[in-house]
Amino acid sequence: MAESVVTPAGASVGPGTTTGEQPVCLADFAAAARAVLPADVWDFVSGGSGAETTLAANRAALDRVAVLPRVLRGSGAPRLDAVLAGRPAALPVAVAPMAYQKLVHPDGELALAAAARGAGVPYVASTLGSCPIEEVAATGADVWFQLYWLRDRGLVVDLLARAEEAGCTALMVTVDVPVLGRRLRDLRNAFRLPAEVVAANLPGGRNDLAHQGTPGVSAVAAHTDAVFAPALTWSDLEWLRSETRLPLLVKGILDPRDAALATSVGADAVVVSNHGGRQLDGAPAAVTMLPEVLAAVDGRGEVLLDSGVRGGTDVLRALALGASGVLVGRPMLWALAAGGRSGAERALSLLAEELRDALVLAGCADPAEARELRALTGGHR
Repeated sequence: MAESVVTPAGASVGPGTTTGEQPVCLADFAAAARAVLPADVWDFVSGGSGAETTLAANRAALDRVAVLPRVLRGSGAPRLDAVLAGRPAALPVAVAPMAYQKLVHPDGELALAAAARGAGVPYVASTLGSCPIEEVAATGADVWFQLYWLRDRGLVVDLLARAEEAGCTALMVTVDVPVLGRRLRDLRNAFRLPAEVVAANLPGGRNDLAHQGTPGVSAVAAHTDAVFAPALTWSDLEWLRSETRLPLLVKGILDPRDAALATSVGADAVVVSNHGGRQLDGAPAAVTMLPEVLAAVDGRGEVLLDSGVRGGTDVLRALALGASGVLVGRPMLWALAAGGRSGAERALSLLAEELRDALVLAGCADPAEARELRALTGGHR
């Protein structure tokens, strides 16, 4: 595979669509991103694992959630603010953790974090970020640090200390990646990181397996398998809880039994997620498990939804089912690729506009009232 070269965002299409038009929804950024990204990078960002059945199921399941609106409520212009991880946010939304953001734009994590700061929403910085956590936190965003469990526990301790010293306000541990899912697009592309994109938070990030191209092999998967611990247990999560005073969110929960266990060992929140359809192919759509997870948590912590969220209507759907908020992933990478920081700012502005309209039409004065709505998960009658 030829080494990927990232096209400077905005060189041909800017933060609009492939025809230069201004985007009017988050989906519009996808075509613009595809137009400027190398094909293998597009596949890495947009693809799922296996036959991509879970990837497709996330969207299909969200589309089947119908929200029953209320009328004559005198709601007027709604408030959009919420509380996430115990802290105020301008929207019930956080930017999901996503690795190697310099793959899609030279400014990478710094641009997306700055956009999140401007929008007043949390930005979740990945262990596998291509900018160091200290630089991401220096943008002034409300930064949560996402932890992948590494084979070297000393390195885990070091990452925790760095995150806390940098001023991160929450810790999100991802628990659904004992190994990387088998992502066929990456195998076919023999995907590897270009030289200028590194795992900036890890030692040796510039000269590791992620940069070594081999036919039929994903170099990113090979690197992950070498550095991630494949046998994380609940006792490890208990240990992690004892090592930090930051709010602890556990991401990658689908089974309600695991949600109950997470809160029992001290998690402050769980994130219902199938990793955007990138891990176990054949796992259920995340939103289908949200009601059962909420019942299992039973008010002992926040519950957020990840995987498949594409706009303000999806945020309303999650709220109506009882979630505290959502994580938004791929659309933010598309916007970053298409227009850098300004593209990401536009995407978050659109998301706020869409949520505002959805709340008005549903008869809600704020996200808290949206959690009192009825949602029909079996589709539109």
